[in-house]
Amino acid sequence: MKNVTIKDIAKVAGVSYATVSRALSGSSEIGAETRERVLRICREMGYTTNYVARSMVMRRTKLIGLIVANIDNPFMSELAYHIEIRAREQGYNLMLCNSSHDLELERQVFTLLVGRQVDGIILVPANSDSYENLKPYISKVPTVFMSENLRDLPESYISVDNYRGTRMGTEYLHALGHRDILYFGRRKNSVTHQLRAEGYIDACRELNMEPGFCNSGFSFSSIQTGYQLARHLFQKPLRQSAIFAATDSLALGVMEAAEEAGIRIPEDLSLIGFDNIMYSGLPRINLTTVEQPKKTMASMAVDVLLEKIGDASSGYSHRILMPSLVERGTCRRVGAQAKSNE
Repeated sequence: MKNVTIKDIAKVAGVSYATVSRALSGSSEIGAETRERVLRICREMGYTTNYVARSMVMRRTKLIGLIVANIDNPFMSELAYHIEIRAREQGYNLMLCNSSHDLELERQVFTLLVGRQVDGIILVPANSDSYENLKPYISKVPTVFMSENLRDLPESYISVDNYRGTRMGTEYLHALGHRDILYFGRRKNSVTHQLRAEGYIDACRELNMEPGFCNSGFSFSSIQTGYQLARHLFQKPLRQSAIFAATDSLALGVMEAAEEAGIRIPEDLSLIGFDNIMYSGLPRINLTTVEQPKKTMASMAVDVLLEKIGDASSGYSHRILMPSLVERGTCRRVGAQAKSNE
């Protein structure tokens, strides 16, 4: 099938090639009536922009690459949604790739995006080794890391204050009277999860509580991994009165396993998560959680990337946003705190 060109449109519309170009670009140099007539003809003839040709002229593709570690993860899919919305607002389209927490696949899709000549890349890393894995390629294209704290590395990143988030959640449970809190799903292959564990540990020690862990043998968080860990955990009586899950996905798995085991939440066990994914506020879930400001993080990641695209000498930016506590129905007062409320 023959591609419809600007010259074809110009011939049918009875205008010049330049007039069609101005209509397509939204230029104010032509009247509104002419622009609408040209655009209507474009729609009727099925005209599509040749972005390859345009990028050769503009030296920009107006494309942003986004690599996420697992698009099945609700938190990452929400980030991707907000990133695409913000990118479109700024006149950019998105190419989405999934690394599946695999460093080799992450390298492959990163180089694929560079080869496709995207103007920049936003990366939700596969794990804490992603920076070293991609270091030879990052200099080739403006890059912003997202949802992973790179500490002092000289690359731009956007992250929530994960350390503060778990401190906040642990202090909240302590205020409800809980003195034995299990941290569920601790992972060591991510700086983000290291910081969350550190926040929990420091809060416990300052509040004279003994930290306790249910470590994850998995390299990523999901409802299924949470269910498997919790199912094993609930095979024996649990001494803790509360569980702090490292992510909401893990917390949903805990809820599923608890229901199977006849453990009532929050009557028998309080539960708090981290992320505030879209499912957490559903009526039958109603999960208390620490929220990451996903929309703000996404907008900031796009804006920082566009700054780097516009000015290669702009350097790097470390932006850490504050989390917030979302109180719902999975935590209750216990002990002296509960009696004082009666």
